[in-house]
Formats: sequence, structure tokens, C-alpha cells
Amino acid sequence: MNILSVASEVYPLVKTGGLADVVGALPAALSPHGIRTRTLVPGYPAVLQKLKKKKKVGSFANLFGIPASVLAADLDGLDLLVLDLPALYDRDGGPYVDATGRDYVDNFRRFAALSLAAAEIAAGDVVAGWKPDIVHVHDWQTALTPVYMRFGRAASTPTVMTIHNIAFQGQFGPAVFAELALPPEAFSMQFVEYYGDVCFLKGGLQTANAITTVSPSYAQEILTPEFGMGLEGLLKSRLSDLVGIVNGIDADVWNPASDPLIAQHFSPTTLKQRGPNRRALEERFGLEQGNGPIFCVISRLTWQKGMDLLAEVTDEIVAMGGKLIVLGSGDTALEGALLAAASRHRGHVGMVTGYNEPLSHLMQAGSDAILIPSRFEPCGLTQLYGLRYGCVPVVARTGGLADTIIDANEAGLSAKVATGFQFTPVTADGLRLAIRRVFRAYNEPKVWARLQTQGMKSDVSWARSAERYVSLYSGLLGKG
Repeated sequence: MNILSVASEVYPLVKTGGLADVVGALPAALSPHGIRTRTLVPGYPAVLQKLKKKKKVGSFANLFGIPASVLAADLDGLDLLVLDLPALYDRDGGPYVDATGRDYVDNFRRFAALSLAAAEIAAGDVVAGWKPDIVHVHDWQTALTPVYMRFGRAASTPTVMTIHNIAFQGQFGPAVFAELALPPEAFSMQFVEYYGDVCFLKGGLQTANAITTVSPSYAQEILTPEFGMGLEGLLKSRLSDLVGIVNGIDADVWNPASDPLIAQHFSPTTLKQRGPNRRALEERFGLEQGNGPIFCVISRLTWQKGMDLLAEVTDEIVAMGGKLIVLGSGDTALEGALLAAASRHRGHVGMVTGYNEPLSHLMQAGSDAILIPSRFEPCGLTQLYGLRYGCVPVVARTGGLADTIIDANEAGLSAKVATGFQFTPVTADGLRLAIRRVFRAYNEPKVWARLQTQGMKSDVSWARSAERYVSLYSGLLGKG
């Protein structure tokens, strides 16, 4: 079975969040099942620079008025197709925003071009001798792919649309429709029209044969007004085509027994060897040495991620004898509040702004607990990394966080199955109570070690989830 996966980012070439990790790891998980995945991504400078060996396998004479090429490359087992279109992708900023943090004004065109290219490749007209059996698209940036396919030569090829975060929908003013190379009937409720605007994600949800999201709980949550972000009615109408499949992680990249990015390797039976990682963190963040727990946060600093709640409880963490380290960037006010806390509690609170992949590995390996107080979280990957590294997750009871962490309540502890702490309501007081529970468990070394060990033994790989994707694909092809 041949799959064309279409995404705006892929690890290790370009990454702004968990989407890249999923797109980068799923192909290897599917391979043992006889599924070959080719992943189409934009030709950002970071992508083209990292791919040393590239071969031109196709071209477009006129893609929205611009000639473009399709390059093939292989990177660590990833079979890649790259849309080389410098006029749209050769930018100094990131994949979606410029150097000042503002969205590119032509994002609609940049990702419509990616989607149209994918639809043409799906028709077998671009890459000689290759045509996918199924097209799998991810988030709004590629959601026009099944729309273009519906009106093009690949209408009979099944499509899967995965929602990684329904809050990001790709909504633009109606004027952009004239530039999308779609027939007039596509600007309707049945396709991309959304309250008078153009909505990329809506188009994908209307036209894909199957819809997945990244955890079973989130699949239920997005059917409600609280979490559906205005698309809950559409999703209810497609309930029989909607399935939640929890994400996994690359267990080779995230392996504390062999990770080259941490100070000392360790395993569930050698937890004491985490010590050098803790000391490396204390030095990196300027923390005083001590016996209290180190809490870490690796996140976008936004309201969705509950970072305002974190800012409210920072003083209490320090007062109780704990330390806090933060890696992230985002909302200016939230960055400022956390930087102020770091200034207020020198030696007890540390912060690095931006994103740093090596540092994120060390933080998981050396911290005692990771805080994830998200108001909504489709799946989340940092809690899975925490489990893998003995960094006990403290999570809001929502979405994939609720699906992947077993709460350390009395029943969970008694049965020796608990792997972390869940809390609700998702408020500052809810987070405070959870943190107090963490301190109580941390002060009982045997209980804490059992939480760490049980988490490290959890199966957070792609194995089971890959089987569910195989079943979904097979069903679409009539082989299930």
C-alpha cells in the first residue's frame, strides 16, 4: 500500500510542534505492515539545506502562476517529496510567520499551492511511475488537498484528514477564493465557504473520506461547542467517519538508555543514574542545588496551554521547596510574567525562551515532574516523553492527556498502575492541589520511584496506533 502524506512540517527537517514529530515518526511505524509512505513538504530553506542528495522527479509549469519542481530525497528512512517553489517558501522567518512573528500575508497561497501539488501528484500526473493508494493530509495547511482532488483527476483516491488542533482552521477573507483555482461551486457550504469566508480546514473535513484526530477523548470533545471551535456541527454530521487514534512517539529518538543529548543514560532499573542530568539542569538554569522536586515546562506560552495558571502558582512551588524551569515562547505577557518569576526567585526558577530540542531532552531526563496544565490538548507529546524519561507528568484532565496518564489516586497507587497526576477543574486552584499531591508523593521515595518506573514501562510507541491506521487505510480500500 502506498500512502502520500502531506504536511507543512516534518521532524527532523522543520518543527514548530507535535505535528512534525507525528509526521516524521508514523511512516516508520507503518512500514512493518507493508505500507510505504512518501511525505510531501514545502521546500523551506531549512529543508533544502539539510537534504544533501535531492533528485528532481516532477515539475509544474504553472502552479498559481509560478513554475515549481518536485524533488525526491531520503533522510534517515523518511521517503520525502519536496515542493521546490522559492517564491512562496524561501523566507527568512519560520514556516508560518515572518521574523517579527506575524503571519505571512500570502499563507493562503503558500498552502493552497502545497495542497494543489499534492492533488496533482495523487492523480499520478507528476511523479513518473508512482501514484498513491491513499492520501493522508494533516491540519489546515494541507486541508484543501481533498477539495482539489474532488474536482480533479484523483477524485476516486481515498483521503484521510487528521486534525492535530482544531483551533487552527486556516480562515481567510472571501477575496482569496478567486486565487485558489477552484470552480465556483466550491465556494459553498458543502465545501470551503464558512460564514462568508474561506476556511481550509472546513473544506478538508467536508471532503475527506475519513477524519481522524489524535486521541479518543479529543474526538469526543470536538463534538461540543466548548471544544469544536465552531465546527462541531459539521463533525457531528460526519460522526461515522470520525475516529480518535492516540499519537505515539519515536522510541528510538526518545530513549534515555541511548539518548546522545543527555548527560547520563539510565533505565527503569537504574533511576539513580538520572542524577547527573539533574545537576546539568541546575547548572544550565542557574538553580541552587537542593533536594526538592524540579518541575519543568516545555511548551508554547499561551492561554490554551494554561501558562497563565502556571504563572499564578510559581510562588507556591518555590515556597513549598520546589524549583521550576521553563522552556518556551509565545504570548508576550505570559513570557513577561514567567521571566519576572525567574527574576523574583533567582536560583529557584529558571527560564529559556524559544525552543531548543537538545535542551528539551535534558529537561525530561533531569526534572522530576513535567507540568502540562492545558485547557485543551488534542493529544500532547511532552507527557509521553516525560513517561519515557521518568519525569512524572502532571496534566489537566482533557483530550489526550486524560487518555495517556493514569492518575495517582488511591486506587491507581494501590494497584501499582499510576503513571502521573491528573487534575480538574483546569484552574489555578486545581493546579495548586495537583502540585501539593506531587509534593506528598515525592516525599515518599518508594511511591515516587514506582510512579517513575511504571511510567517508563508504559508503551508510548506507535505500535498500537499504527495498527489502527492500517485498519483504517484497509477499510478505505475495501480490504478491511
